Amino acid sequence: MKSILKAIKILITSPWKFVDELVELYGSWIPDYTYLTIRYRARMGKWPNLKHPQLFTEKIQWLKMNNRKPEYTIMVDKYAVKEYVANIIGKQYIIPTLAVWEKTEDIDCDCLPNQFVLKTTHGGGGCDVIVCKDKRKFDKEAALVKLTTSLTSDLFKKFREWPYKNVPKRIIAEKFMQVENAEEGSDLKDYKFFCFNGKVRFFKIDFDRFVEHHANYYSPDGKLLPFGEADLPPVPSHVENMPENLAEMIQLAEKLSVEQSFLRVDFYNINGLIYFGELTFYPASGMGTFTDENIDLQLGSYLKL
Repeated sequence: MKSILKAIKILITSPWKFVDELVELYGSWIPDYTYLTIRYRARMGKWPNLKHPQLFTEKIQWLKMNNRKPEYTIMVDKYAVKEYVANIIGKQYIIPTLAVWEKTEDIDCDCLPNQFVLKTTHGGGGCDVIVCKDKRKFDKEAALVKLTTSLTSDLFKKFREWPYKNVPKRIIAEKFMQVENAEEGSDLKDYKFFCFNGKVRFFKIDFDRFVEHHANYYSPDGKLLPFGEADLPPVPSHVENMPENLAEMIQLAEKLSVEQSFLRVDFYNINGLIYFGELTFYPASGMGTFTDENIDLQLGSYLKL
């Protein structure tokens, strides 16, 4: 009864949110074009032009439907992508994999060191990452519950992100990467490079994830850009010391994205060393809003289909 009342309340107060949730839950039969059009309208507040896209967010939807290369499945697989990336830029940039399992019940923490990271191979957004800094305090049962839930997620069905359709659903354990002299509770700093037709146009740095999550955008030369994401407001007063090897990260990102019309390449910079994070074709599934509406059009001009 409570769920019915909740649905009625959403329908009355936020009809498009109701439609969005309804389509996500029961719209697997809907063709891609119609499905993405409805979900875009529900989340962005406007109808997309998917036949002649101009906006960045529109072009991301177009790419979902029209750019489906077999290697994309490997590129979004958190396990398989490591070999792919190592063959292009070198294995020294790869965080070591400690183990891989098909099912959560196969996970053997006894074979792992005192510190490690668990993640699923088919997920996105970092929601499926579990960090263990001390096995004596590690809540394995809670971790298994979270990973079991993560294994049921399907980005292909949810947002029609084709590369994820055939990614094997597995769990991997990775080496825990320790930052020297890091503040208690701080997380790894990653740099997300937005590459358009093989060229880095800007990059994003998230900060204060565990306090009040924010993100700033920067030009390739490290200058703060005057825009951000509506859900992660930029903080102009935040001072970011750029790493000495920023130019190397940009060079590596462009090397990995040289054959792609759009690709986001993520790196960690740990104790002065660069480590590969992940590759992303559809940030926020192409349904994220910016602090300035004109940015969507500007970024769209960078993306040549």
